[in-house]
Amino acid sequence: MRSKIFKIAEWTIFAVVIIILSLGFYLVQPVRSSRVLYLPSGSGATIISYLHRNGLDLNGLDRYLLRFFGYPQQGWIDIGTEHLSKADLLYKITHAKAAMTEITLIPGETRELFLAELSTKLHLDKRKLDAAYRKYAPYPDGVIWPDTYYIPIGISEEHLIYYLVNRSLKRHETLAKKFFGIYNQKKWFRYVTIASIIQKEAADEKEMPLVSAVIYNRLRKKMPLQMDGTLNYGKYSHTKVTKRRIMGDMTHFNTYKYRGLPPYPVGSVSLAALRAAIKPAGTDYLYFVKGKNGRHIFTKRYSSHLRAIKSVNK
Repeated sequence: MRSKIFKIAEWTIFAVVIIILSLGFYLVQPVRSSRVLYLPSGSGATIISYLHRNGLDLNGLDRYLLRFFGYPQQGWIDIGTEHLSKADLLYKITHAKAAMTEITLIPGETRELFLAELSTKLHLDKRKLDAAYRKYAPYPDGVIWPDTYYIPIGISEEHLIYYLVNRSLKRHETLAKKFFGIYNQKKWFRYVTIASIIQKEAADEKEMPLVSAVIYNRLRKKMPLQMDGTLNYGKYSHTKVTKRRIMGDMTHFNTYKYRGLPPYPVGSVSLAALRAAIKPAGTDYLYFVKGKNGRHIFTKRYSSHLRAIKSVNK
């Protein structure tokens, strides 16, 4: 009797060892995968079946093994490599971080073109992005802060815009309190509007306080700003302003036709442009024209401005 029990135990241990060795061998088998994977919502069986249909070497056994590694993720994940073992893959399915992509808004760019870039790069619906922006942003442009953002792949249009606008408004509030001690959104975005013109017009950061001074001096004298940068709004961000365009644009962004500032910012603004809008240079300049070296020639009188134009055109 003891001999029989001993033999059963011996065979049981042998079977367990074989199973463990077999599983070990199975789990170290190489698997090829794309670096970024999409995991649908559902059970482990659903996920394994989905991945199998999409070309990964996974089967029914893996649905049971997956339970030992943890609870599977959902959405897009970054597994970090295209070559790994089956054990590594099952571990990544349960522990990998969300797959991210990088998107950058540069100072001076308009909301229109930035949302178009988001739509293309993240495969999102441009109309839904526009609708979400109108829902969450207090102004049609100049709200999203220029920066590099790391966005989870698969994020919805509404969640993305909410994140960008909410984070940016907090940045605006922080800056306003730093400069003024309080945050008055209406007053602050007047500075953002001025800064957005400076951003479009100045050749570099050194010129920004001078361009700012020209804007304030013209506003003070009730002169039209007559600046091309205000017409580079929306889809016209990179469009050259011609005489025909000046004649045909009837919006209040046309500062050749209308006095005062545009109704809202003409694009995103840098911190340097905001500083210049808040602290313009102490000059009497009313005019500027781009010189041959790409920098501007600033003048106080119209006669001097005409001479500067003539020298540039020689």
